[in-house]
Parts: sequence; C-alpha cells; structure tokens
Amino acid sequence: MAVYAIGDLHLSFQTNKPMDVFSSEWTNYEQTLMNNWQNIVTSQDTVIIPGDFSWAMYLEEAVEDFSYLSRLNGKKILLKGNHDYWWETKKKMTGFLQSNNFSNIDFLYNNSFEIEDVNFCGTKGYDLKEADQKIINREISRFSISYQSIKNKDKKTIAVFHYPPEKELEYMMKEYGIEQCIFGHLHGLKSESYQNEGHTLVSADYVRFNPVKII
Repeated sequence: MAVYAIGDLHLSFQTNKPMDVFSSEWTNYEQTLMNNWQNIVTSQDTVIIPGDFSWAMYLEEAVEDFSYLSRLNGKKILLKGNHDYWWETKKKMTGFLQSNNFSNIDFLYNNSFEIEDVNFCGTKGYDLKEADQKIINREISRFSISYQSIKNKDKKTIAVFHYPPEKELEYMMKEYGIEQCIFGHLHGLKSESYQNEGHTLVSADYVRFNPVKII
C-alpha cells in the first residue's frame, strides 16, 4: 500500500465554475486526472487531498463531485481549503457520506490518521497577508488538536495543510519534530517560485494532474 497526495481539484460537476478560464491546461482535466489516477493509484492505496476539492457552496451541490471522487481508486482523505464553502460539521459531513454510500472517503478535521506506520495530521492554515489574529489562533489550535490526537507520537508524522505553512505553523512543526509537510493552494507562477526543503506542493495543475507518492 502507498500514500499519495494531490490538491486543488476544483471540481464543479453541479456548478458552473470551469477551470479552463484560468489556463488551457485545465481543459478536460477531469478526464486527464481520472486516467492518471487510475493508472497510478490502486484500490489498496490512500490519497490525501489538501483542500479546494469542490467549488460547491453546499453539500447538496457537491454530490456529483463526491461521486466522481468515490469512483477513483483508493481511500480518499479530504482537508478543508479556502474555497471549500460546502464544508460543514464533521457529523453532518459523515452523515452525507453515509447517506450517499461514499464509503471510501473521509475527512482530516481535528483528527489524525495512521497509514503505513506514518501519522498524518493537519489543518487548513492561513495566508498571513489576509488572516487576522483570530484566524491564526484558530488554525494553531486546530493543528494542535490534530497532532494531539495521534496515538503513537514516536512514529514519523507528516503534516497536511492547504496553505503553505506560515511561521507559526512552521514553529509548531519543529516543536513536534515534524520534518515533512504537504500542501496545495498555489497555482501558476506562484507555485513555480515556492521551494522549501521537506515541503511538497501537490496542487493539481502543478503536478500535471498526477497524484504524488508520499510514502
């Protein structure tokens, strides 16, 4: 079994949010993504999606997006992104998955996962240019809650964020002994300019719609 990651899918099967208005590389990307995914990921693998999964405003508008994701190989774990307006309480989202029989999807939300002897914890994070102190404190708290939920902290831990981690979250990673993280959010020229050791950018367009093997 392996763990992969790919973020910023920006699916919109029930909403009118075509991504090819931003760049021609997004033309028919849903089929490209499916072909690549099915060729790379097996049914025994796990894929982490660090945010911006769907353009839907409400869960009811994301049914087709979740249906598409459910048909892809492996177990999928979703983290909230800044455009995931459909995101609800964990109880409501879990009920939504159960009622639609999306049994191979779960959420990273104030919790953690141990996969292949590696812990995964995380939170959305924030853009320092836009976030006020309340948002920063909230994300610090959520990252702490996620990390503290890990049962065996002696095992390697990989952090998952939507935004590239800012200094407060970087400090917490060092405090927790976390040397590796994955994240999304950055597109185009912004993604090309981001380089930081131990940090893996997995935005869908940046990785050419190929899930990236993490472990």
